[in-house]
Amino acid sequence: MEKLLYATYNNNKVAEVQDILDEFDTDIELVSLNDFDNVPEFVENETTFLDNAKDKAHKYAQFSGMPTLAESSGLCVDHLNGAPGVFSYRYAGQAHNDARNNAKLLAAMGGVASAKRNAQLYTALVISWPDSDDDLISAGTIKGEIMTYPHGEQNYGYDPLFMVPELGKTLGEMSIAEKNSVSHRGQAFTKMVQELPMWWNRHVSAMSIER
Repeated sequence: MEKLLYATYNNNKVAEVQDILDEFDTDIELVSLNDFDNVPEFVENETTFLDNAKDKAHKYAQFSGMPTLAESSGLCVDHLNGAPGVFSYRYAGQAHNDARNNAKLLAAMGGVASAKRNAQLYTALVISWPDSDDDLISAGTIKGEIMTYPHGEQNYGYDPLFMVPELGKTLGEMSIAEKNSVSHRGQAFTKMVQELPMWWNRHVSAMSIER
């Protein structure tokens, strides 16, 4: 079984993505940054999700010597002019966590009418091969609404506040399988997985020729 480094410490994300890889019979096993020692810190300093994902994928591919998957995802709220955007992960500042990020979002949206609570979750995905600029790139978006209080305890991040109108529930009320079928991350990975075997084999073949 081939191994792919997922450049995250978030075990919930790893479980979500491994579920998608298994569904498509990719024969790829994810490892995460939790499996390494002395991991260099990465700070998202770019202004777009895609550029942040590219930088992260290349940095950790060079660090690990492994093909590396990185993502940059975020919540873009219309009423907040697209905020928190690329700062979604650290929206609450240096002492950020899911609860504090959600609390800040609820405060920012206090008193906003339901018709003006539209938002999108967006993700950019990049897989980088060590010492190569031939990246595999994908992206996904889901539209929804910001609730006035959390609904559900499944999943993570802004999921308990993000209502999917077509389903009448938040991402926080969904199982991993149900969330993957509609979410921004699920869409992006579903597209990426279809291109992954050809991309992977191209790099393996290039390595064989170099040897």
